[in-house]
Amino acid sequence: MSEMRTAAPRLGRLERPAMRGVLVREVMNFRTFWRSATFSSTVEPTIYLLAFGFGFGSLISKVGGMDYIEFVGTGTVSMAFLFSSAFPGIFSTLVKWKFQRTYDAVLAAPVDVEELVTAEGLWIGMRAGTYGCAPLIVAMAFGLDPQPGMLLVPLIGLVTGFGFACFGITIAALVQSFDNTSYIVSGVLTPMFLVAGTFFPIDQLPDWAQVLANVNPLFHCVQLVRHAAFGFEAADLAHAAALALFALATWRVAIWRLSTRLID
Repeated sequence: MSEMRTAAPRLGRLERPAMRGVLVREVMNFRTFWRSATFSSTVEPTIYLLAFGFGFGSLISKVGGMDYIEFVGTGTVSMAFLFSSAFPGIFSTLVKWKFQRTYDAVLAAPVDVEELVTAEGLWIGMRAGTYGCAPLIVAMAFGLDPQPGMLLVPLIGLVTGFGFACFGITIAALVQSFDNTSYIVSGVLTPMFLVAGTFFPIDQLPDWAQVLANVNPLFHCVQLVRHAAFGFEAADLAHAAALALFALATWRVAIWRLSTRLID
């Protein structure tokens, strides 16, 4: 493998041809399972939207000055971002690394781990940004007024999806089997979307829970999406910075952890 890399010297970091090659492979492969991936990534958040929106919505008419269906509708967008990025980041990476040995073949080409992780994260992030629009469209069907700020939702989804995709890649590089991922799904991801202001405002929670919510990247995503629909605020600069920092940190950690697994 090292001889093959010597024969194709590197020109620099994050070379576009290398990343484009990884992205093209992902797009071609996605054509074989896009129906199931789209179904699972859009239907589950929509079910949450309908269940909570019309369930609790029949008991709670207004939350924070907005209809509860609108509150939940903008919140479940973040769930779509999470489900369509963290899960593919974990399970797809495990399959391609440990079972299919796809990454070994990719790294035999003039592609390094940094380019591989970046391209994988961008691809998953683009999918997440697209899938996240599904519950937003459903919320519009039930009364949410379209706003110009909603045009930024796919971009918010891209950054959020990239961060959680890299988080998933990191987890895949840490665990030994699929069974071990249940600790992350149940112990990290589920509490994360429950305490993010998705279904209820966090300002009514105990102080310690509010502190945890404010370090939750999904909370910052929820705030940005919600304000895209109802008007941005000055605090959204801090939310955007926190989300970008999360994406940057998980990107670098994912590269480091996957490198230790793939390169002796």
